[in-house]
Amino acid sequence: MVIHTVVQGDTVLALSKQYGVAVENLLADNGLSAEDSLVIGQALVISIPELVHTVSSGDTLVSISAQYGISLRQLYRNNFILNGQATLAPGQTLVIRYQNQGSKGSFVTNSYAYSYIEETLLKPQLPYLTYFAPFTYGISTTGSLFPLDDENLLLLAKEYGAKPLMHLSTLTEEGGFSNARASLVFNDDTIRENLIDEILATIQEKGYRGLDVDFEFIYPEERFDYISFLQSLRIRLNDQGLPLFSALAPKTSDTQMGVLYEGHDYGGIGASVNGVLLMTYEWGYTFGPPLAVAPLPNVRRVAEYALTRIPPEKLFLGIPTYGYDWTLPFQRGNPGAPSLSPVEAVNLARRYGADIQYDTNVQSPWFRYTDEEGRLHEVWFEDARSIQAKLSLAKELGFRGVGYWNSMREFPQNWVVLNQEYNIEETFTF
Repeated sequence: MVIHTVVQGDTVLALSKQYGVAVENLLADNGLSAEDSLVIGQALVISIPELVHTVSSGDTLVSISAQYGISLRQLYRNNFILNGQATLAPGQTLVIRYQNQGSKGSFVTNSYAYSYIEETLLKPQLPYLTYFAPFTYGISTTGSLFPLDDENLLLLAKEYGAKPLMHLSTLTEEGGFSNARASLVFNDDTIRENLIDEILATIQEKGYRGLDVDFEFIYPEERFDYISFLQSLRIRLNDQGLPLFSALAPKTSDTQMGVLYEGHDYGGIGASVNGVLLMTYEWGYTFGPPLAVAPLPNVRRVAEYALTRIPPEKLFLGIPTYGYDWTLPFQRGNPGAPSLSPVEAVNLARRYGADIQYDTNVQSPWFRYTDEEGRLHEVWFEDARSIQAKLSLAKELGFRGVGYWNSMREFPQNWVVLNQEYNIEETFTF
């Protein structure tokens, strides 16, 4: 695999000849269309095949995977151009194996999506996921579960071999996280036990393969109650052979202040669950000043602190799949910066003739442009280089895997880089 940074004069056709790869694959792997010109500074991931198969009449993905002894999921992963579709045409070329594929090790992977995600966006991503979590089951004022329209997502996960993971949060009817809902569960034994029973019943009814608990903004004085709740859940889940995961705010010390951090005790939560997702993103966020969403030095500090409290084999590094477009000058109280996918970010740079820069300190791409009304904008996003850096950090520190927030945005480069450099584990043992 090569990550090529576009310079003046580069074209897709010239790069395909230079590296010996098909134009169609280069376009698909980078979220490009045939009409798109390249943007100076844009990163392109170029996957170099080692073994290919030319489709003959009567071939199917199942027959090809059997012929070469690879899984159907791996065949999808090696050919993002399929977009999760099984339709083949005679003469079509499929990649069976890439040069140096999976040479850096393996990861358990997870991602999240809202129930309204388009199938055409989700299907290509599912083969790259060990787990897939529909977002989210909330808790009502009586302590029961809010229903979630997850039936179609569960069918798709099954079709593409991703294990469905039930996601539980304190998201309310208004769409915000509620420490009061968490407190309700912690302080009423009957409500807590009824909620746990309802969670287990839902898991069994719908075929979920584990639970991911994301309680945010917990009252500091209830941090040990949260640990006790997780311990009760883990016993019940593990008895059925199911793992329990939990998400943690991005702390860098035991004494870090703030409503997001004080209720999360890294050591206690880590000891009470089978796996932990570090939410290492949102330094740059919609209502803040222009920043990288996940600056690598910040991510490293959180990850290294986590290792002082939690074994690496339980840790998952959180990775964002999006960026933000800020209007300058930044002033607090202005309308928030809209989020955008990495593909949309590159399209925006192309539209306004901006060159893409890459900050090697924070390991993130960015650019500025002036819109039709003369307003200056600054955009920070993710690309193949920033993803490679985050995956390398997770591997350097011995993390068990990575978790993506989220699958709602188009980002082929992420999946291609992951598949080129790492093997994706099909299950999580605990």
